[in-house]
Parts: sequence; C-alpha cells; structure tokens
Amino acid sequence: MTIAHLFKSHDKDLGGGFTVRRILPAAAKQSVGPFLFFDHMGPVEAEPGTRHDVRPHPHIGLATVTYLFEGAIMHRDSLGTEQRIEPGAINWMTAGSGIVHSERTPEDLLERKRRTHGLQLWAALPREHEEAPAAFSHTPADQIPEVQLDGAKVRVLVGTALGQTSPVPTFAETLYLDVHLDAGAAIELDRLPEEAALYAPFGTIEVDGEPVAANTMAMLEPGAAVRVSSREGARFVVIGGAPLDGKRFIFWNFVSTSRERIEQAAHDWEADRFVAVPGETERIPLPPLPAAWRHD
Repeated sequence: MTIAHLFKSHDKDLGGGFTVRRILPAAAKQSVGPFLFFDHMGPVEAEPGTRHDVRPHPHIGLATVTYLFEGAIMHRDSLGTEQRIEPGAINWMTAGSGIVHSERTPEDLLERKRRTHGLQLWAALPREHEEAPAAFSHTPADQIPEVQLDGAKVRVLVGTALGQTSPVPTFAETLYLDVHLDAGAAIELDRLPEEAALYAPFGTIEVDGEPVAANTMAMLEPGAAVRVSSREGARFVVIGGAPLDGKRFIFWNFVSTSRERIEQAAHDWEADRFVAVPGETERIPLPPLPAAWRHD
C-alpha cells in the first residue's frame, strides 16, 4: 500500500473570526519532513469594512511559509519588513532566535468584498539552526519555476523537482510543489524525499487508485513512487523532506528542541522583551502555559 497515513483536518480559530483547517501536527505523526504545521486557510468571504487581521505575535525555532490562491495579506515584521503577499508568491519567514509579525488586510481592500484562500505551513529549523538570525524572503510568483507536462503543470515552490530548483532559501532538504491536474489526467511522482505527503485544496485525487477524501492529507510510504490522478481535475500540493532531527516541543507560536527555550520565549513575550513591529501598537497576549510546564 502506497499511503502510510491519512490525516484529517480540524478547525482552529486564529482569532478575529479567522478559522483554518489544521492538518499537521497529527496524532499519528508530528511532522512530514520539516513541516510540522499545515493550515488550509479559507476560502473566507469578507464583507466591505470587515477585517480578518492577525495582530503582532512572536515566533522562535521555525520558518513560516505562506502561499495564497486568492486575496492578499500585508505582512509586517520586527525586521522592518513590509510585504504584500499575493497569489502565487512564496513568503518564507525565518523566526530563528525570535521575530514578531502581523498579518493584516491591505488598506486598499478594506472597503471591498473579498476572498482569502491559501496555505500556511511551519517548517521546523534543524537543531543547529534553531537560533539563526531572523530573516524574511519573498519570491514573486513569476520567479517560481514551472514545468508543463501532459495534462499537468507543476510549480516548484520550494526545493528541487523535475529538473527545476526553487530560489527559496531553506536550511535542510525541503520539498513543496503545487500541481495542477487536468480532468482525467495523471502524474507519476518519484524521487520524492524520505517523508512526503499530498493534500488537495481543490478537487479530489486518487493515489495509485485509492481515493483521498476532501480535507485529508495522504502521507506516503518512505521512498514510494506514486501515480496521482483525478477524474474531474484537481490541484494538490506535495510537501516533504528529510525527517526532523528529533522531537520538537510546541507551545503557541514557539517551536524548539528545548522546552526550557520555549519557556524563556514565553517569559520574554510576557515581559515585552521581543523587538516590536514598527508602527504596530497591538499584540496578541500570551496564552497560559500548559499545566505540566508551570513551576509556580
């Protein structure tokens, strides 16, 4: 059997009325390659004058990877970055030793009816890079390599596939593909990383003839070569990479191989020791630490 695990999504409220379908981490597996969070955002309809903003919040030990199908997000961070995120571009934010960012509706869209739809992933940084300096990398849509096949188009968002390499910088073997399949078409995927999974935001797919239900991620057996098909046409992503170098502790927006490091980041946020986002006056408060982590 080619599929090792099927991960179902569950709803997660990010605040401000913005709900995502979260697939990773899953009960059976914390991560697929370096990816330990996988959120499917939307599609969300917003009426004129309404906001679905995510106020400033911190991260450590990870990289956020944002990819939109529809809409736009204004990213601002404590490095002074201001970047409008639009469909087709890849935005890779390395948190490393610490960064703060906000994700807001662009001002020019506030008075319009609009839709937001996309994916946001977290990639855990390798142990030796967990405290790397914070950084932000924006790769416009027209700089993402594309491969046209018979009945399929593949965009190489991150990593290397089909003879093409994405310019997005990473810290370890990482793969992220956006595959468009025509109705009745199929694509053979081989030479995948040791850990790889498929998820279809649009339409339905079959993996070696086995249907994958909507809002479900199919993790493949290690080293499997698969045939992915769709009767009605679909758009799916492939994610993966080398397995993580050890378990990660996760609390709120913090990821680390050390629980003590996360506790320190939590105390730093509570004490307002993170560098602020220029021009921002709001912040998301720290949620309570898990009971097992409290020392008082």
